Amino acid sequence: MAKVYLGPAGIPQFVVKAKSTLEAVKVVRELGLNAMEVEFVQGVRMSRDLAKQVGKAAQEYEVKLSVHAPYFINLCSDEVDKVEKSRQRLVDSLDRAYYMGAWVVVVHAAYYGKLGPKKCYEKVKEELEKAYRESGVSGVYIGVEVTARTNQFGSVEEAFSLAKELPFVTPVIDWGHLYARNNGSINYGEVLDLWAKEFGGAHMHTHFTSIRYRNGKFVDEHEPIERNMPPFEPLARELKNRDITITLICESPLLEKDALVMKEVLEKVGVRLA
Repeated sequence: MAKVYLGPAGIPQFVVKAKSTLEAVKVVRELGLNAMEVEFVQGVRMSRDLAKQVGKAAQEYEVKLSVHAPYFINLCSDEVDKVEKSRQRLVDSLDRAYYMGAWVVVVHAAYYGKLGPKKCYEKVKEELEKAYRESGVSGVYIGVEVTARTNQFGSVEEAFSLAKELPFVTPVIDWGHLYARNNGSINYGEVLDLWAKEFGGAHMHTHFTSIRYRNGKFVDEHEPIERNMPPFEPLARELKNRDITITLICESPLLEKDALVMKEVLEKVGVRLA
């Protein structure tokens, strides 16, 4: 049976309102959840000292932490200054993740732009190597996220391939993004089987939310879990019979409220949190 870590992408706001990231760690545990993603999506504004305090709380309350790097990252921009600033945002995210004991920093790495997929892949690889070297950290993965848009770097194949080439990279499966990228279809078992084949028992980090269907296509706009696009229960059932360690970060607009819904579904099919 899967070993599951489950929690919100950010500070709880709906079931219990936490006032800070530090307080949020305690709230997450009190809610019966065991993971949280610290959101740096608008910028890395946390000091090293606060990162250490958050890490200490996470150890005390046994909450597994991850970090999401800023959205303003494009390692394949045709503007050198934007690439350098993007890399620095990733370096800063890795630094704070290290001090808080977070195990992975999730990143939307790039848009293909003028380079196209093949050259963008090589550029992303080069920039990730630079960022990891410049950060000076160890024990923290860069999580290359599977993205929703076909003009973005981040197909399953690209993320898995990079992780095979770079030992400090792990793929991050965003199930909603993959559903959108596949135009409204998803095969959870197929992805989990591929993971097992390529990475064995390595810890798998994933995001989950429903997404919106608008103007004839699925778009990367988060919706509550109840919208069932994609449905969560089939994933829960796939996890029941698999020997895998997996984090499920709820990116629904309802954050911890929907994380608790996900927990209920997991328990209904016979899966309990780690």
